Amino acid sequence: MPPSTEHLHLHQRDFLSTPVRGALRAWLETLCPLWEDRYSSRVPPRSGQTSRRLLRPVYWLGNWQFACLEYYRPPEGVTDRCVRAEPFPPLLASLVQEIEALAHARYSGADLPAGWTLNTCLINLYGVRRVEDRWVDSGRVRAHKDFEPGPVASLSLGERALFQFVENNYPEQPGEVLAEHWLGDGALQLFGGEYWKERTLHCVTRVERSGGHRFQFPLSDFQTRRVNFTFRYVPEEHIVAYPDLSAQARADVREYLETLAHRSPFYAEALAKAPAT
Repeated sequence: MPPSTEHLHLHQRDFLSTPVRGALRAWLETLCPLWEDRYSSRVPPRSGQTSRRLLRPVYWLGNWQFACLEYYRPPEGVTDRCVRAEPFPPLLASLVQEIEALAHARYSGADLPAGWTLNTCLINLYGVRRVEDRWVDSGRVRAHKDFEPGPVASLSLGERALFQFVENNYPEQPGEVLAEHWLGDGALQLFGGEYWKERTLHCVTRVERSGGHRFQFPLSDFQTRRVNFTFRYVPEEHIVAYPDLSAQARADVREYLETLAHRSPFYAEALAKAPAT
């Protein structure tokens, strides 16, 4: 990596103390992550593709980017993309404040957009999923970029994962590995700036099994050994409450909200306020 970009990437192995990891894990296991479908009636599979669900269950806080509504991709892809979601619980909100302070000490100017805050969180599960009568590993994430503006942060719990930054050769296949490191239990990663956000892609190529980490979620078809929180920024004007979505977008995600509402007063209230479809 160019020396001038080193300060724009932070990897802190023991950001979360043992008591905080335990408390965060206990809260996590009160959630019921969702299996989402990739496509919908509004966003059907392209020619040669078939409808499928995502490779792992997910949960979102702050705002939920449902896969079937397509993900947030400014400047064009901003309408009906980010649905208002549950706020961060107090412990996570406190950790986010610490991470934001680290970001403000490292980034400025174009690297830190006006109004930037870590207001959205994707909770990604890593483990093995049941496919008919066999278990298939879901411990990898392909090379990609995050389109949300400004620095991106993540917290890791459970088994360690091999995280890589690779050359962004779009539209060709990703290029050579430019940097890699292991994200272990309690690790923080923070990256931003043009080099890390635009000139590189990032991926998870392996999640180990040797640490004995297992999470207890109410999922009979997924066994979780790692959880990652990814925090990003979505401008407030692009976040829409469920009742204010277009009629088609509401229809596409209504079943998900009905599932979430069984455990969440937040989503039960959102459904109650929505227009009849």
